[in-house]
Amino acid sequence: MEIRNDPRFRGIEPLKRKLWLSSPTMHGEELQYITEAYRTNWMSTVGENINELERLAENYIGVRHAVALSSGTAALHLAVKLAGERLYGQPRVGHGTLEGRRVFCTDMTFDATVNPVAYEGGEAVFIDTEGGTWNMDPEALRIAFERYPDVRLVVVAHLYGTPGKMEGIRSLCRQHQALLIEDAAESLGATYQGKQTGAFGDYSIISFNGNKIITGSCGGMLLVEGEREANKARKWSTQSREDAPWYQHEELGYNYRMSNVIAGVVRGQWGHLEEHIKAKKRVYERYREGLKGLPLRMNPYEEGISRPNYWLSCILIDPDAMCETVRGERQALYVGEPGKSCPDEILGALAAFHMEGRPIWKPMHMQPIYRNHAFVTREGNGRGRSNAYIEEGGAVDAGADIFNRGLCLPSDNKMTEEEQGLVIEVVRRCFG
Repeated sequence: MEIRNDPRFRGIEPLKRKLWLSSPTMHGEELQYITEAYRTNWMSTVGENINELERLAENYIGVRHAVALSSGTAALHLAVKLAGERLYGQPRVGHGTLEGRRVFCTDMTFDATVNPVAYEGGEAVFIDTEGGTWNMDPEALRIAFERYPDVRLVVVAHLYGTPGKMEGIRSLCRQHQALLIEDAAESLGATYQGKQTGAFGDYSIISFNGNKIITGSCGGMLLVEGEREANKARKWSTQSREDAPWYQHEELGYNYRMSNVIAGVVRGQWGHLEEHIKAKKRVYERYREGLKGLPLRMNPYEEGISRPNYWLSCILIDPDAMCETVRGERQALYVGEPGKSCPDEILGALAAFHMEGRPIWKPMHMQPIYRNHAFVTREGNGRGRSNAYIEEGGAVDAGADIFNRGLCLPSDNKMTEEEQGLVIEVVRRCFG
């Protein structure tokens, strides 16, 4: 049955405008700095906007050096490259810095977190998720170090703006003399024990992609402590030109530097970061209140320990409230049941009324491209085991469980309370 003809949704009219998952929120200052770049003719990858944006990031996050780049993925690539050189020395020509090396990586994340490991010739080993923050499980990481004691690099992401359990993760890295790369692409402005995410890694990154909490339409930032490494990253990001009167190249480079125009957009957004976080928190709190009584819960965080930036508001359906459902590689099927629902039914209902939701990130160990890579849970090898529901203390293959039962709700900070009320009503009726 077409969803809008389903009696459960009788009386609900589609919104006249599309309600986005998370769209850019612009304020006007952006135009001032874009115009400045145009007026001064600094339209390329140098200029005052870039210099000032790097200074803003350094001061806000609390790191010594920020390098403005074309994307968060570019920043991750250079972070992985720097870490590889620091650990193993410069590679032979044509080889990556991690050639033949294993790297522990967050499992439930966007693939941009882990692809740079492959760029540099490394092999990602995926670490399971824990239920308290939906991030890397420190206990599974401890098991991974026991299984693979030669690993010296960990890549951890903060999912949907919620900080991971960094105390345990950093302690394990120190214990095993491993470097830590922190992917804070989704968590700019979030804090853990009062410290900004992006300040925990030996190398860290943030993103200004079009749907992030502040944006330049694209762009990212590499965060490092060492001036030498910051300068090396800047050199790599501009095709590794040597200091010569002609184009001299002695090592591999990339076209990764941020433009002064994009930096102007982000510079204009930066002063509104806290405002955006407060707006996103209001969205989260309205969902938490409006969905009370339903067999589901919101994406969690450690209250009193961390402050999320509430980038996306998500829900996880209780196991006994899931209708029968199956997902293939590209399609899903479900059987509706009274009083029950599933992510694909809810996402279909939202779409029918012009509301954009999204499935939870499909864990990397479930992706076809990485199906042969090791996957470690708190019980050891996670391959070939059946899924288990998240209970207090975690579960085997917790990431797969969250993917199967969870979804992201429309989290745009410009939607009205009335529009969000309609989202809540649609979700409620899915369980009718």
